Amino acid sequence: MPPEKLEIFKSLEGWAQENILVHLKPVEKCWQPQDFLPEPESEGFYEQVKELKERSKGIPDDYFVVLVGDMITEEALPTYQTILNTLDGIQDETGASCTSWATWTRAWTAEENRHGDLLNKYLYLSGRVDMKQIEKTIQYLIGSGMDPKMENNPYLGFIYTSFQERATFISHGNTARLAKDHGDLKLSQICGTIASDEKRHEIAYTKIVKKLFEIDPNDTILALANMMKKNISMPAHLMYDGQDDDLFQHYSAIAQRLGVYTAKDYADILEFLCQRWNVKNLTGLSGEGSRAQDFVCGLPPRIRRLEERAQMWAKQASMIPFSWVFNREINV
Repeated sequence: MPPEKLEIFKSLEGWAQENILVHLKPVEKCWQPQDFLPEPESEGFYEQVKELKERSKGIPDDYFVVLVGDMITEEALPTYQTILNTLDGIQDETGASCTSWATWTRAWTAEENRHGDLLNKYLYLSGRVDMKQIEKTIQYLIGSGMDPKMENNPYLGFIYTSFQERATFISHGNTARLAKDHGDLKLSQICGTIASDEKRHEIAYTKIVKKLFEIDPNDTILALANMMKKNISMPAHLMYDGQDDDLFQHYSAIAQRLGVYTAKDYADILEFLCQRWNVKNLTGLSGEGSRAQDFVCGLPPRIRRLEERAQMWAKQASMIPFSWVFNREINV
């Protein structure tokens, strides 16, 4: 990052203190995983576990595959915090830095950490999934890391996180809807609560990018076009369970089929962000910036057309064994 760009983020410290940190919740006011789980020391603990297991019996395996994939994605949080701390100008220099950017990264991580904890414990108590295989997948994923192609650039980084928080809000919201359809209202509440967190974090990240568009519209639109040309890769794109080399593709295919997260959602997110950042009405751009603006604004309908075409030519579904559900075969 050139020095003048680093200076932008330094100059935004006060702004971030007033406008971004307000989207964090005090720990004492946050929900915790235990709020949704059987009480360990209560006399009714075993009955509560039995009820949880009973509710989960009516939920199909393909739903559990998607829920496990979402949980594993949340559990790879060490990777995401590490990547945020590689972005020029916003790193946590000491590990306990008092800057607004470092404070946000640590507290955001702490809030997100509850998501994987809650889903992990629920899945364990349900008895419906092979926890050892899931635990191996988490270890493989954290060990593999991810490559979101941010190039240590905070412009690219905050665009990526804006997109991803919107995507996880949609995904968890849809798992909440499906859990309700399958009769598990407690699981629906769990997924909906996590989705609410993701929405709050989305607001914070999109606010940062909106500020960058106000201060530096040309380089920000170039960064947005850059990320979209690369395609926004999902955080868990390197997941592996020790058996299936195409695990992420198979998990994604089921998420697409169930309507949890689809190619249409990808296009809708970009369209939503363009409206949020008023991309269509940017002025004073360079020639390159104007071309980037045209590219980004024209991309959502192109993605939708390509997806419709892909659906028309889609191959016949096949049955794939998933280690997460004891190698039972799932239609992908």
